[in-house]
Amino acid sequence: MSKGILTRLRLSSLRLRLVVVFALVALTAAVSASGIAYWLNREAVLTRTQDGALGDFRQEMQNRAATLPVRPSQEDLRRTAEQMATGSANYQVLLLGERDAGKPIVGASDPDDFTLADVPRSLQEAVDTRRPVTEANPYPYHLFWQRTERNGTPYLVGGTRIDGGGPAGYMFKSLAAEKADLNSLAWSLGIATALAVAGSVLLAQVAATTVLRPVHRLGEAAKQLGEGKLDTRLRVTGADELADLTRTFNSAAESLQKKVADMSAREESSRRFVADMSHELRTPLTALTAVTEVLEDEQDSLDPMIAPAVALVVSETRRLNDLVENLMEVTRFDAGTARLVLDEVDIADQITACIDARAWLDAVELDAERGIVAPLDPRRLDVILANLIGNALKHGGSPVRVSVRTEDDELVIAVRDHGPGIPEEVLPHVFDRFYKASASRPRSDGSGLGLSIAMENALIHGGSITASNSVGEDGTVDGAVFVLRLPLDASGITREVQTRSSQGEVEEA
Repeated sequence: MSKGILTRLRLSSLRLRLVVVFALVALTAAVSASGIAYWLNREAVLTRTQDGALGDFRQEMQNRAATLPVRPSQEDLRRTAEQMATGSANYQVLLLGERDAGKPIVGASDPDDFTLADVPRSLQEAVDTRRPVTEANPYPYHLFWQRTERNGTPYLVGGTRIDGGGPAGYMFKSLAAEKADLNSLAWSLGIATALAVAGSVLLAQVAATTVLRPVHRLGEAAKQLGEGKLDTRLRVTGADELADLTRTFNSAAESLQKKVADMSAREESSRRFVADMSHELRTPLTALTAVTEVLEDEQDSLDPMIAPAVALVVSETRRLNDLVENLMEVTRFDAGTARLVLDEVDIADQITACIDARAWLDAVELDAERGIVAPLDPRRLDVILANLIGNALKHGGSPVRVSVRTEDDELVIAVRDHGPGIPEEVLPHVFDRFYKASASRPRSDGSGLGLSIAMENALIHGGSITASNSVGEDGTVDGAVFVLRLPLDASGITREVQTRSSQGEVEEA
């Protein structure tokens, strides 16, 4: 088996299970068949040899031993035993008679090879036992046999006695040739079993490859779908279950592609609508803003009954203007047209300028070490800081503490307030667009986009913002903490954005 097949077996558990099951089935079948074949052949070989030898021995006892006198001499017994052993059955003979009553004599065809000590005692007792003659048992003596072993070699020992006071005879036949034949048969069956197992493993490998190749293709196609290649399709071959599965996959992929295309079209239409609406609103808003500025300048000289309405118009116009600007920014992020314009920024100066421009100096404490400079987009950093600090002042109250530090290759800016904190169920949604912490207050002074825009500006820098609650020594919540993390060197992010932009322009062209 090749190294590649072994590697695939290690890496694919399903393939390994198929191969193991095939191998076990083949091994079980081969071992069972080999065992049955060996047992049947063994019994056939031994039975044939045994029946031939015992039949020949019985015939020799009737033809030769039965003709001996009642009191034969040892020479008579020896000569008769040698004559009986010269047959084709190839066994040794031992004849046991009596010279006088109680005086046994033995004649052996080969005393060096076969003696009375080689005959099991139980066999001698069975041969010497006289049985009563009945209709069911017409002979007082019978032929008995037994398999024994001497020095690792199997032997067949048989014996019987001549009726009417004749001698007892024993035969001793070696089964070494039969043992050698059976060993050769066992080796042949073992080799056949090993070949069967090896063949089953190869067949299992072929079967597993045939079955798993379409499954592998389905897995690769599903992976491509997950990567966004919705036009992935598989060629359907055959009419089996795997072909049906392939057709189902193609149908599902086509349906998914259509739904994603519809959703993308609707999303693009929604983005275009928001962008167009925001753009169209900017012109009348510009005029309204100019009018509200005039009204605000003349607010002190207006009729007291009209002044509150003018103040409301001014604040709502500003709020609407902020909302339109935020919507425009959101559409840029969604359309992928937002770009970084990097400049060397002194972080402490940037935060101070952000706070000063919004008249928050008295409400914000700044803990920033001078001299921390990083290549960032100043405008987007200002948007992030303004949203985080403004959110802390609005919902947490002053004093708001802004701390700056560096960790490894990151700039860390933490904005902490001392308000009631953020409810636990709200924390996962603070950066969601238009999310309201209370459903009973769907309208608030903010647009619900500030923190979302701050997060988008952090992400485009390759950074992130996290929100959590600060816990005091007594275990109570002591305000909310927003932590901004930005890379100290965002030039790599800029190059990546520019590369993606260029690729997009080429693809569109």
